Amino acid sequence: MKKNIRILLIIVAFCLLFLIRAFANKLFYDPLITYFKNDYLYAKLPTIDFWQLLRNLFYRFVLNSFVTLLIIGLLFRKKELIKFTALFLAIAFVILIVVFAILLNNKFENGYLLPFYIRRFIIHPLFLLILIPAFYFQHKNNIEFNN
Repeated sequence: MKKNIRILLIIVAFCLLFLIRAFANKLFYDPLITYFKNDYLYAKLPTIDFWQLLRNLFYRFVLNSFVTLLIIGLLFRKKELIKFTALFLAIAFVILIVVFAILLNNKFENGYLLPFYIRRFIIHPLFLLILIPAFYFQHKNNIEFNN
């Protein structure tokens, strides 16, 4: 694939991430958005449909993950990195969603910061910001990626 086309596709993929973020309120059920925007230190936790929230967090994570895999694939063009990223994202999601579900089930009794940041990692493509520099460092230092 020509370099110009790859660059254009990478820009389009990043634009997709911005669109997911821009239309998140319309696409996904998440009453915690308004809860964390307002005075959540003193406000009661809103009524939450537990399973609908977890399902919508899953949808959003999967959507962001597909775009993340597309960007990693276009940037580095190595199937091993795409496979590693997919496995990493899957494991990270399972760990994060289980911990978040436990905290949500306990109604954030132990504080709001941990669920706030766990939810951030689920709904935003933060792992992309971690993996790109890591893979770039690996690429620049000619470190081989083996299974």
